[in-house]
Amino acid sequence: MVQVSDEDDPTATRTRRQRSNGTLTYPPEPELPTLPFDLLPEILCRLPVKLLIQLRCLCKFFNSLISDPNFAKKHFQFSAKHHRLMVTSRNNRHDFVLHDSPIPSVFSTSTSVTQTQLDPPFTLARRNYVNATAIAMCSCDGIFCGELNLGYCFVWNPSIRKFKLLPPYKNPLEGDPFSISFGYDHFIDNYKVVAISSKYEVFVNALGTDYWRRIENIPYYYYILQPGIFVGGTVNWMASDIADLLFILSLDLEKESYQKLFLPDSENENDWWSRNLSVLMLRDCLCVYEASDLFFNVWIMKEYGNQESWTKLYSVPKMQHRRFKAYTISYIYEDDQLLLGIVDMQSSNTKLAVYDSKTGTLNIPEFEKTYEPIYSNVYIESLISP
Repeated sequence: MVQVSDEDDPTATRTRRQRSNGTLTYPPEPELPTLPFDLLPEILCRLPVKLLIQLRCLCKFFNSLISDPNFAKKHFQFSAKHHRLMVTSRNNRHDFVLHDSPIPSVFSTSTSVTQTQLDPPFTLARRNYVNATAIAMCSCDGIFCGELNLGYCFVWNPSIRKFKLLPPYKNPLEGDPFSISFGYDHFIDNYKVVAISSKYEVFVNALGTDYWRRIENIPYYYYILQPGIFVGGTVNWMASDIADLLFILSLDLEKESYQKLFLPDSENENDWWSRNLSVLMLRDCLCVYEASDLFFNVWIMKEYGNQESWTKLYSVPKMQHRRFKAYTISYIYEDDQLLLGIVDMQSSNTKLAVYDSKTGTLNIPEFEKTYEPIYSNVYIESLISP
């Protein structure tokens, strides 16, 4: 075995010299590899919004990149599977409060549902300013739209905390009640707010403009029964005509023209009036649900506009010895688990519940805040600015 003394070891000799000079240095470490410039956006667009907001404050480059509308669109493509639940309720002072939760925590049975209180830019407690329907907001691509008193509308992205108040669609002094809907026009690559007056006058505002355009009125013999739901470039309302027949009225946001869609086949069309019917979007398709006294049924239109594509998706009976009855559905999770709004027939209180359509079991999630839910909205967090 050959032994090497310090005198024969050049590294040891350098170390002794460095010690004699009063300093101790180490061999330089290898440099970290540099990321290609065009790879950075591909990485960032997969990060959650909250982290991206923090990175935006780090330097001008990140701020410029993350604020780019094209980056926001690309980010939304990757975040489309990450849904969140916004619940509107009243606190002990009877003020409206908003709480936000990730969808997986709602369906988890191991822990209570984590909630974050949102701070909307308007004061929901000021009932003299905010219409009660402001809490029943519609959403598209992470942007919420609601209505205020005196004909005002607002758009709001809670993920990036950006808010915009739209001009009134007509003279505020008239105090004409109206209903609003919100969706995306692919042709002009912009979002549109649709306002309907009590006289069925229809006004459209494209975001970024400070005016409303009046379009063709809804025919006077049609009656809009509920707020509109955005599905694939169209806004859809449950409606009826002078013959009291129910149907779905569709507005194409690009062509700004109306279409009549028929409901799923029924043995007697007049039976629809005896049932509580609503339209909604599930799995990116137009759906109809029926909340009757005995069942909660959900139909899906697999091919938009094709009457023959209506399919009954779920049928939920009254649950747990008929104590609970479903009245709305918000989301379909993995393994056909449904997020339902239910009413306790004994106390008349409303709750959010998870129904397993395969086993027929019902689970009521434990929310951190025990306020009674009034409205719930499932949305996707996004960087898209209103």
